[in-house]
Amino acid sequence: MDQLTRGRRLLVLGICCSSLFIVGLDSTIVNLALPAIRSELGASVSKLQWTIDAYTLVLASLLMVSGSTADRVGRRRTFQAGLVLFGIGSLLCGVAPTIDLLIVFRMLQAIGGSMLNPVAMSIITNTFTNPRERAQAIGVWGGVVGLSMAVGPVVGGALVDTVGWRSIFWINVPVTLAAVLMTALFVPESRAAIPRRIDPVGQVLVVLLLGGLTYGIIEGRSAGWGSPLIIGCFVLFAGALVSLVLYERQRDEPLLEPRFFRSAPFSGATLIAVCGFSALSGFLFLNSLYLQSVRGFTALHAGLLTLPMAAMTVVFAPISGWLVGHRGPRLPLVVAGSMLTVAGLVLSRLDNSTSTVMLLIGYLVFGLGFGMLNAPITNAAVSGMPRAQAGVAAAIASTSRQVGASLGVAIAGTVLTARLVGPLETGFVAAARLCWFIIAGCGVLVLTLGLITTGAWARRTASQLRDAGAAESF
Repeated sequence: MDQLTRGRRLLVLGICCSSLFIVGLDSTIVNLALPAIRSELGASVSKLQWTIDAYTLVLASLLMVSGSTADRVGRRRTFQAGLVLFGIGSLLCGVAPTIDLLIVFRMLQAIGGSMLNPVAMSIITNTFTNPRERAQAIGVWGGVVGLSMAVGPVVGGALVDTVGWRSIFWINVPVTLAAVLMTALFVPESRAAIPRRIDPVGQVLVVLLLGGLTYGIIEGRSAGWGSPLIIGCFVLFAGALVSLVLYERQRDEPLLEPRFFRSAPFSGATLIAVCGFSALSGFLFLNSLYLQSVRGFTALHAGLLTLPMAAMTVVFAPISGWLVGHRGPRLPLVVAGSMLTVAGLVLSRLDNSTSTVMLLIGYLVFGLGFGMLNAPITNAAVSGMPRAQAGVAAAIASTSRQVGASLGVAIAGTVLTARLVGPLETGFVAAARLCWFIIAGCGVLVLTLGLITTGAWARRTASQLRDAGAAESF
């Protein structure tokens, strides 16, 4: 790639950040629109779960293969294809006549979304070759995550209240069209010098693993936990997991590198990402239903109430990054786990007339905890990795976040439905109490794993993996 002017590099950064912004905005807005979707399309709680999880499951399944595909066929070309698919999926979601078609179109959105963020990060890394500029660019990239979370509730609430829930998808269309044009004009094409080979068998096994587990959890109650269908789903999950590990160990360039899990910091980061993002997605799912279906707030009012949580994430995410850089990941992980636990316990006390002050306390504490979470996950995932494999390790950590997001909605919705007595409006509070305790439990796991995987023993396992990687040149 030829050396670009500083202005051109910043323009490339802005184009790439636009993809992250619309994907981040989409997840927040859709949660706020769930009550409106439920009302208009007559969706059950399980269908609402699939509205979220169909997206995150496909995204999680395709993140790694999208990155390797971009390295092979061209990052700009893959990025543009992702934008087009995301835009078409958004347009179709906005006109979906039934909840089932909405779920299908969300899956199309996710196929496009899988080509955006990891590929955009590769474009940024190859555009900003100076280490200091690259660090600053990645810092801006990270800040956009918090910005999308902060803007999402307000924009989403305003759109749902004034134009309707379908507009939350239509808003993506002009943004993607502009991004496609700007990418064609200003983003140079690039490929990896030695691209990783595509692993179709590994990719299929990942889809079967995640799909079997999530389908079994979401549909278990309605189909019967002992039914052949649900038992088959869990058998499929277990079989795919074992097959994936055995198969990937035999490949020179596996989709999922089993040797990485010898590193305690890497294994811990993967599990922490699953737990932390399960807590976030469960919180967003339950909170939207509580504020609108139970309390009767408008979507905009619900978005404004949730804004302090997002604001705390924006404030504490860079603080967490600074702490990781100067003191390591342990302190941010301890704070993150502790605050998520406290927030879950506070929110478990919600009733039909909880004061705004108590709500805001729960939201502020949750936002503080989640804001401290992301930086140490990424740091722990790549610490001790052979340098050539750091990008793959970061991709696995990103996939773990999406897996956690899927499981959080699946578990929260399933527990809520199983405990619900009467209509959602009157039975939610009692039914959701266990869900909030589960979110607190996720915080306890983050805290415990953070302590275990950041000590001297954990650092030795990472060092051993790095030395083995250097010796084997993998």
